[in-house]
Amino acid sequence: MTSIPPSVPSATRVSVCMASYRGASFIADQIRSILDQLDAADELVIYDDASPDDTVDVINGFKDPRIRLIRGASNVGYVRAFEAAIGASRGSFIFLSDQDDVWVPGRVALMLDGLRNAAVVATNFAMLGGGPRPWIPPLTGKMDGRRMANLVGIMVGYRAYYGCGMAFRRDFVDVVTPIPSYVRESHDLWIAICGNLAQSIAHLEAPSLLRRLHEQNETPAGFRSLRRIAAARFMLARLVLEASRRVRGR
Repeated sequence: MTSIPPSVPSATRVSVCMASYRGASFIADQIRSILDQLDAADELVIYDDASPDDTVDVINGFKDPRIRLIRGASNVGYVRAFEAAIGASRGSFIFLSDQDDVWVPGRVALMLDGLRNAAVVATNFAMLGGGPRPWIPPLTGKMDGRRMANLVGIMVGYRAYYGCGMAFRRDFVDVVTPIPSYVRESHDLWIAICGNLAQSIAHLEAPSLLRRLHEQNETPAGFRSLRRIAAARFMLARLVLEASRRVRGR
């Protein structure tokens, strides 16, 4: 772990943005895996979405000046919590993090290298404790130049874009935020749509984190009704139009 001097430098390279809610059982493992990869001038911005358990106490127990905790007054949902953390971040490179995963050593260096030539980086994940991944095919480097195929894959649910495996540059924040108000889930697909339409997204094949699946995961699991699937596809179509407008307006 990087040693922390008495006064942390003001220049911030990496901002890790995390949304926490009912995370007391797992968040400590994730925080440790993140801090082990951060420099003294980096930061971990955690927006706690009014957790009713001991999540805040666990976070405060680290006593690390790189952690910036923002406590929400009421529950706003994980999309708005991530948006608030991004808005409060100061780093040149913004990494997203779930509260219950574990980062693979070397993740930060790997993704920073990808961000040299792309506004957005998306990576794969492995399963904590082993076991099979979800059925969606993993990301590959060949997808970098397949913008339309990626967008079609997003629309049909065939592209493995997960926010926990993504990062983007500070100069792309004006495209990513504000996240459209009608987005209640799938902020990761929104970021992927923006990166693809900007023709500036890199797909890294190496897993950058170990994902923990449990009954409290916020990511929707299982099969959905046809009505919910149709609603999700309509939302994604709206997001493509909105992202196109923002990219053209830069």
